[in-house]
Amino acid sequence: MISMSLTRAKEYLARRGLADRIIIPERSSATVEAAAEALGCEPDMIAKTLSFLQGDRPVLILASGMARVDNKKYKARFNCKARMIPGDQVEALIGHDVGGVCPFGVNEGVTVYFDESLKKHAVVYPAAGTDHSAVRLAVAELEDSCDFAGWVDVCKAPEEA
Repeated sequence: MISMSLTRAKEYLARRGLADRIIIPERSSATVEAAAEALGCEPDMIAKTLSFLQGDRPVLILASGMARVDNKKYKARFNCKARMIPGDQVEALIGHDVGGVCPFGVNEGVTVYFDESLKKHAVVYPAAGTDHSAVRLAVAELEDSCDFAGWVDVCKAPEEA
């Protein structure tokens, strides 16, 4: 059975001519490590989607798989503390559930940013709405495939992570 979340992501990507890039691996892609193993890529190439609340406004930040949020950088950029969305609220606020959160076909009012950590890769793999999905995209294609607010630098340098 195809989930509504995957359908939303697929329809969103189809409007941009990228639905054929969706990969449905047999194994789970719910975590960075699982996704890298299921897709046969380096963990850092997974474009993980982090879900935050800024006041009552949901915000997504896509970052490279091994990147870690730097709380000082986050606060300097957004003028608030980094506060993750509680897992039981993610699907209602974002439109995709934990393990499949992605920037494709999100709920209205969700702001999407990309972290600079993604720029070191030619190709990245964000989820596609479920914990058994991914999309293979060049970083430029990721930019073109999403309505995103811009690039941010809110993750620790690799040697600090």
